[in-house]
Amino acid sequence: MKDLSREILAYALQNAIEFGQVEAGRILPKLFQHGLDKKDIPLAMGEINEVVKKINSLNPAEREKLFGEVSDLVKKQDKKEDYELPELPTSDIGGKMVLRLAPFPSGALHIGNTKTYLLNALYAEKYKADLLLVMDDTIGSVEKPIVKECYDLIPEAFKWLGVNYKKTYFKSDRLEIYYEYAEKLLNLNKAYVCHCKVEILRENRAVGKECSCRQYPQGIQLERWKQLFKPEVKEGDAVLRIKTDMQHPNPAFRDRVLFRIADRPHPRVGTKYRVWPTLEMCWSIDDHLLGITHVIRGNDLMIESDMEKYIWDIFKWKHPVLIHTGLVRLEGVGAKLSKSKAQKEVVSGLFSGWDDPRTWSVQSLARRGIRKEAIREFVKRIGLNKQDIIVPIESLYAINRQMIDADASRFSFVENPVLLELEDAPTVSSISVPVHPDKPEELREIGIGKSIFISRKDYSEYKNKEVRLIHLFNILLEDKSKVTSIENKKIPKLQWVSDGVKAKVLMVEGNWVEGFVESSAMKLKKDSVVQFERFGFVRFDGIYDGVPNFWFAHN
Repeated sequence: MKDLSREILAYALQNAIEFGQVEAGRILPKLFQHGLDKKDIPLAMGEINEVVKKINSLNPAEREKLFGEVSDLVKKQDKKEDYELPELPTSDIGGKMVLRLAPFPSGALHIGNTKTYLLNALYAEKYKADLLLVMDDTIGSVEKPIVKECYDLIPEAFKWLGVNYKKTYFKSDRLEIYYEYAEKLLNLNKAYVCHCKVEILRENRAVGKECSCRQYPQGIQLERWKQLFKPEVKEGDAVLRIKTDMQHPNPAFRDRVLFRIADRPHPRVGTKYRVWPTLEMCWSIDDHLLGITHVIRGNDLMIESDMEKYIWDIFKWKHPVLIHTGLVRLEGVGAKLSKSKAQKEVVSGLFSGWDDPRTWSVQSLARRGIRKEAIREFVKRIGLNKQDIIVPIESLYAINRQMIDADASRFSFVENPVLLELEDAPTVSSISVPVHPDKPEELREIGIGKSIFISRKDYSEYKNKEVRLIHLFNILLEDKSKVTSIENKKIPKLQWVSDGVKAKVLMVEGNWVEGFVESSAMKLKKDSVVQFERFGFVRFDGIYDGVPNFWFAHN
């Protein structure tokens, strides 16, 4: 790994000075502009964690002194880097490039699975290719059922992300097509109907033994196939399997299932069909019939890709270009991202809906104030990672922060407030402060009364000490606090609100933080993204029951 020790130290100190302490996730995104390679992320995070631990143990004076030795490395942090996606093989496709989006509608798109879909969309833009939305809505499993509202949520997310697809297809509309090709496989003696128990087949696979069901001649196999559509053959009684080499080195590849029976009603087609294809069966057919030239998918679908190629070869079809990417685990999002888990929490009422911030859905990110351009850039920078990698969610926040910071007005907000009486305060009813540090000519008025609110945390930490109220004056922090001076000393600086209104902020963890915000925030337009000083960036969601509600974006 390239030695980035001084850069790590510089960014850690910068963040510690700005935010009071530093978190490791804030440092990593900065290092890519200094040549950090994605494969070196684990090593870099190890060094970052050590530096962060050291910096957080220093006092403010020690941090300032040390920062002076490395500050030159962060002065060019506004430099915009150009990230380009690597080229794809295009010489042998024989026509216009066609890619596809293949979401299974069991939940809203979340930041994890959106990465693969956006990669396909970004490449379609790069090559001016056709992009198709194909809802992968086969019946699914009992554990992961289709959610009807996701037929609207998924296109809604793509529209917000700026993903433009040419046409929409639904697998549930194409069952007759899949049946046609199932019979072609049977006629070619490449498939058979199996009535064996799963346990028996598993034993046969392990030793490379052919199932006895495989031996029936073609005509009988076709009759057995037709029996699957009749109610007397129950769910779990029989499946259609493809014939492969039972000595294949991967036992999981041996005689895989192509169709199975499911009598559960489908959200779109009800009980019209009961024989449903597996992913590799329907995709092998659709990728050919829809003219897909490039398939970008995760490494977790390698065996499905191998089965697709096997079926393409049976029909002597040209292969699309298959490109597999490593999985991306996002650090800092709490539990593992899961559509099925989110579905349970939404259905149970634990989550407020599919835009609850704990789902990490595209809708929730939009409602928090994360820009679509930031998500697109985030995915672009990850690119076609070949190996599984861990990426801190702070990388997305850093991109979004750079995009919104210049336009985000500043406001004072105090969480979990404590009321203080001021003694000997200068007789002023308001002060004028910049709406943004970079726009000193644009001012906002902050009202000042005989009492102020500060956070309970600050009150507990600095009680009986001299502190500075930001933009105002210094006080000796007590229940009845005396003004000591107006000199801007190097003492703790506290956020405060005097002429304020009650406000609520919904945090990423799903909990509400209550406090007071300066009253001028009542004039904000819905969807405005602002910064609560020393708290974080928030999006104004509206006024409910007279109380302004905000959604937390990030620090």
